Formats: sequence, C-alpha cells, structure tokens
Amino acid sequence: MSTSTLPTTSAADQTPDAVRPRKARRRGERGPGASLAAHGILIVASLIALFPIAWLFFLSLGPDKDDYLHPGRIFGKMTFDNYLFVLQETKFFDWLTSTLVVSLGTTLIGVLVAATTGYAVSRMRFPGYRKFMWVLLVTQMFPIAVLIVPMYQILSELQLIDSYLGLVLVYCSTAVPYCAWLLKGYFDTIPFEIDEAGRVDGLNPFGTFARLILPLAKPGLAVAAFYSFITAFGEVAFASTFMLSDTKYTFAVGLQSFISEHDAQRHYMAATAVLIAVPVSAFFYLVQKNLVTGLTAGGTKG
Repeated sequence: MSTSTLPTTSAADQTPDAVRPRKARRRGERGPGASLAAHGILIVASLIALFPIAWLFFLSLGPDKDDYLHPGRIFGKMTFDNYLFVLQETKFFDWLTSTLVVSLGTTLIGVLVAATTGYAVSRMRFPGYRKFMWVLLVTQMFPIAVLIVPMYQILSELQLIDSYLGLVLVYCSTAVPYCAWLLKGYFDTIPFEIDEAGRVDGLNPFGTFARLILPLAKPGLAVAAFYSFITAFGEVAFASTFMLSDTKYTFAVGLQSFISEHDAQRHYMAATAVLIAVPVSAFFYLVQKNLVTGLTAGGTKG
C-alpha cells in the first residue's frame, strides 16, 4: 500500500493578506502624502509663473488703452485689432530685424570669445591667469550709468554709433565675462585625458578644443548662448543711447514709442509684448534640452 504525502503549509502562508506586514519603503522613496504635497506645490508655482503671461495676453485683447483699469469689461469686447495695428501700422518688423541681428550677433561673438577664454584659463597656466578671471568679474560691478559715457565716446571715435556692430560689441562686454566664468567651470568638469588623447593623435590645442572639447561642452554652451541672447534681447539703456534711427530700434526701445509725456497706449504695448515673447520662446525651445544640464554641471568644479 502506497502512502501519499499532502503538502503542508506554513503559518506564514496561512496569514491573511490583511495582516501581512506592509512592504518596506525604499530609501528616498516618497509616500503618497509627500507626493501629493509636491505636486500641489508645483501646480501652484506653475500657476503663479503663468499668471502674468495670461494676464498680459488678456489685456492685449482690450480695444481701449484704459481697459487695464477695468479688466472685467474686456470680456464683452475682445478683439485682435491691437495685433493687426502693431503688425501693420508700426515698425514692428524693423524692430524684429534689429533685435534678431543684435541678439544673434551677441550670441555668436559672445559665446565664441567666452568659450575660448574659459578653455584657456581652464587648461593653460600662464602668468596672471587667476587675476585675469578676477578682472573679468570686476567688470560686472560697474552700473550701466557709469559705463554709458565712456562707451559712447569709444564708439563715436570708432564711428560705430547707430550701428549694429557697435551695439553688439557693447553687449558682448557685458555677456562675455559672465559666460567665461560659466564655461571655465564647465570645462573643468571635462577630463584632461581628452586633451592628452588629442595631442597624441596629432591635434594642436585649437584642434583639440574645436573637435573634442566643444562637442562635449554643448550643455554649457547652450546656457552661455541663452544668457547672451537674453542680455541683448531685453536691454534698454544701451540700445536707446547708441541707436539713433527708429528703424534700428530693438524691441525694448520700440515699446517706448507707445508712451509719451501725456499718454500711454497700453493696449498696443501689451499686444507688442506678447509678440515679442515668440522669438524668445522659440530660442528657449532650441536650447532647453541642454539648459538644465549646463546650469548644474558648471558648478561642480571651479
């Protein structure tokens, strides 16, 4: 006679699901309450950030210049006539051309000069290289009001008043020092072995910089490009002083044409401001993939 063995179950297997111990939370894992609070904070922060943009767009739909005083009345008379007026009756496209020429010129020249400067200080040890970086930092301490007069004299002697090149050089004097510090910190995070490998392969220092280092420094270059572009795009004091022709005004100066001593056409200003945001948003979209990485990586060494 054969005997069969019945499977036995342990006491742990017989424990109901309701009384089983909860799974231990991994280190760094947020609980449901913490996740809900974090999402709530992010939603509130997003609403706070988006509200001024939405409010500006809403005011731009009001047909009268005093609608900002009574915004509730805009709902019954919304119109896009303000945008048509700005595009057809003003020098908007001249301002757009001037702004893009100056901003992109500042970005190209500023990033090129800042990248070569940051790389030289990061990799080469020449007499006074530390003092040189401090000199760049000191140039950021002077207010614009102090710099306008000597810069105007210099540009006047060079016959660069009311020229795009003159304004680009002025903006580069502001953007290059900061971008050089930024890129120097980013180049410090790139291993020196890459430079040595380039020399072994027969590359000169400039070839190593152009073919090996720059492709690895795209995030840092994106941050420097974005800063240079924004610096030139929204600046008012230099542009209004050095650009004399109304066809060469940048957007920031063109907006002032809607304000006179006794009047302010705020509905046209709001519509122009919304249109101005389009190029900046497009440029930000192009560099945003590398923007966060460049902002964080550049601060690890320096």
